[in-house]
Amino acid sequence: MDKKRCGWVGDDQIYLDYHDDVWGQPVFDSLELFAKLCLEGQQAGLSWITILKKQKTYEAAFSNFDPEVIAKFDDTKVEELLLDKGIVRNRLKVNSIIKNARGYMANFSDTKGEQGNDFSEFLWSFVGGKPIVNHFTEMKQIPVQTTESEAMSKALKKLGFNFVGPTICYAFMQAVGMVNDHATYCFCYDKCNK
Repeated sequence: MDKKRCGWVGDDQIYLDYHDDVWGQPVFDSLELFAKLCLEGQQAGLSWITILKKQKTYEAAFSNFDPEVIAKFDDTKVEELLLDKGIVRNRLKVNSIIKNARGYMANFSDTKGEQGNDFSEFLWSFVGGKPIVNHFTEMKQIPVQTTESEAMSKALKKLGFNFVGPTICYAFMQAVGMVNDHATYCFCYDKCNK
């Protein structure tokens, strides 16, 4: 018998794998959260599968999303990145990852060092430290943004991040399991609640 999945999932295997094994699974690692936030920003105006298919190239181009390395990228590096056909060659989007890395380095430390802030704790604070479990039965019930994503967006922008509007933040929150927006009939709904 076929597994029931959320209505937004297409037939492409990369999309099926992403839905089944990644989307909605809670992520607490600061660097993984940083990477996912940057990738969500790259999606703006595009379909998620476009970015998903380019994810490996993004990881290679942006030093596995290591904010310490990316924060040092200069104009020469930006020009080099804009020649990479494996990423979205949009100057604003390329620069947004660099800007986000600089915001990360200025405000967060995985070891709670100088700044005394942990990126994961900061992001998860917008949902009280644990996933919000929704009970949607159809796609039209799922919001594109919430008061939590608006608050996250505002706070991230204040810290120097960009391409982090409330809609992007909500898509990010869904992707990293801060909210469980799998449809209640989807086999992943219960999996993400565990």
